[in-house]
Amino acid sequence: MTAPGAAPQGRAGGVDALDARDLYRFFRAGEEETLALRGVSVRVRPGETVAVVGPSGSGKSTLVACLAGLDEPDGGVVRVGGERISHRPEAERARVRARRIGVLLQSGNLIAHLSVRDNIRLARIAAPGKSTQDIAELLEQVGLAHRARALPQELAGGELARAGLAVALANDPDVLLADEPTGELDGQTEQRVLNLLRERASAGHGVLIVTHSPEAVRIADQVIPLRDGRIRT
Repeated sequence: MTAPGAAPQGRAGGVDALDARDLYRFFRAGEEETLALRGVSVRVRPGETVAVVGPSGSGKSTLVACLAGLDEPDGGVVRVGGERISHRPEAERARVRARRIGVLLQSGNLIAHLSVRDNIRLARIAAPGKSTQDIAELLEQVGLAHRARALPQELAGGELARAGLAVALANDPDVLLADEPTGELDGQTEQRVLNLLRERASAGHGVLIVTHSPEAVRIADQVIPLRDGRIRT
């Protein structure tokens, strides 16, 4: 018998990196109601890269916020690595997020007055012992070993994107959620960041990218087109 709240199983018997079912999200302002998500389901298996595409206003950023536990869906459920993150108190969602989710947002995920290395250290305080990878090794992986002591404002655009990625990977998350991770990068730097995301998936983790980039779409194993809060096939 399956225990209440148990995780859905992948086809090979393993737990999905991310499983979101029938997500709805409504926003109200006075008598106006906006339907941001209308029954959206997303599944990311370990080792899989999923790209979510669609025009501005289609619900992509709202979807990422709900998947990351930064916002609560009005309906539906989100599980990450088999653990439910939706419809729980914020403190519990934050703990799940720290252990299981890496988030790379358009607005950035670096604290301005901390060095790159200290930003990674701070992320690890939220989930002590979750990752055994040395910080220097992680920075080497993203090509920033020589910028460990730099502040965010001292980094070039491509370095900033890779530093944000290092912070998102600090706790060895089950799934990486990246909202337009290459939006303002030149072609060479974009390819480097996308290679890092693919390496993450190749290591057996889930990756979900919200993107307008054709190059990002090309590396995806699955593409989900979103329009008006619905998946369009």
